[in-house]
Amino acid sequence: MKVKKFAAIDIGSNAMRVLIANVIEKGDEVLFQKNSLVRSPVRLGEDSFTLGEISSESLKRFVKTMKAFKLLMNVHDVTYYKAYATSALREANNSTHVIKTIEKKTGIKVEIIDGSKEAEIISNTKMAEFIDMQKTFLFVDVGGGSTEFTFINEGKRVTSKSFKIGTVRLINNLVDNRVWDAIKEWIKKNSENYDKITLMGSGGNINKLFKLSNIKEGKPLSKINLGLIHKELEALTYEERILKFELNPDRADVIVPAARIYLKALEWSGGQKIYVPKFGLSDGMIKYMYKNLKKKV
Repeated sequence: MKVKKFAAIDIGSNAMRVLIANVIEKGDEVLFQKNSLVRSPVRLGEDSFTLGEISSESLKRFVKTMKAFKLLMNVHDVTYYKAYATSALREANNSTHVIKTIEKKTGIKVEIIDGSKEAEIISNTKMAEFIDMQKTFLFVDVGGGSTEFTFINEGKRVTSKSFKIGTVRLINNLVDNRVWDAIKEWIKKNSENYDKITLMGSGGNINKLFKLSNIKEGKPLSKINLGLIHKELEALTYEERILKFELNPDRADVIVPAARIYLKALEWSGGQKIYVPKFGLSDGMIKYMYKNLKKKV
């Protein structure tokens, strides 16, 4: 049996995460085992989407976070790692300077990926282990700056698209109706070929919404229940959400627009329920790294 440590650093618009996983090889069998997950609420999207660049203050927090992640990887004796940045750095005018600064001060190389690659990595996580291969799913990953939509039929990815709509953009009123209309048109067009579509959600917000529903893990969250939770959260102030539901301050504002995106995806696809398996970009990155490493070997 061989055990190697892999690390995936997901640099999102709302938060940054490092996932450290054990990759266990035993004969032909490969097991991916979560070891440690650390999240840092550095909201890069707040700068990128409103100012057009990453501010010096945010860059300082970014550097501190990467230094902490580097120390954690060293403690775990990580063999391979990748650091991927999504929409916040994709759209920042000073992204080249930011990436060079991070590498110079921490030794971590950051790669900016586009929306299609982000969708591909996420949709190749452990779906095969989770879903009924005979069903059609619309996989929705809501981020701070973008949302990735992927249609999956009988376990195979049919089509994906990334849209510039996310929770940080929405709370800053940076999404106009044309984006909503484009998403509606794309979902409806790709839903025509299927009789029944079930949603699958990814991201910290849908995991929290699922937890608030008190539904047993592995069971789906219904459109009705999600709507009720959204309505209750929307009626509360920011402070009330933190106190009543014990939400983190950087979650209490973005959870409402996230629920809205999932509800619209359900409406436009005709779906009535959403499954919430606990995986996201960082989980997909671990498998993506391993697969590419095996190809090289």
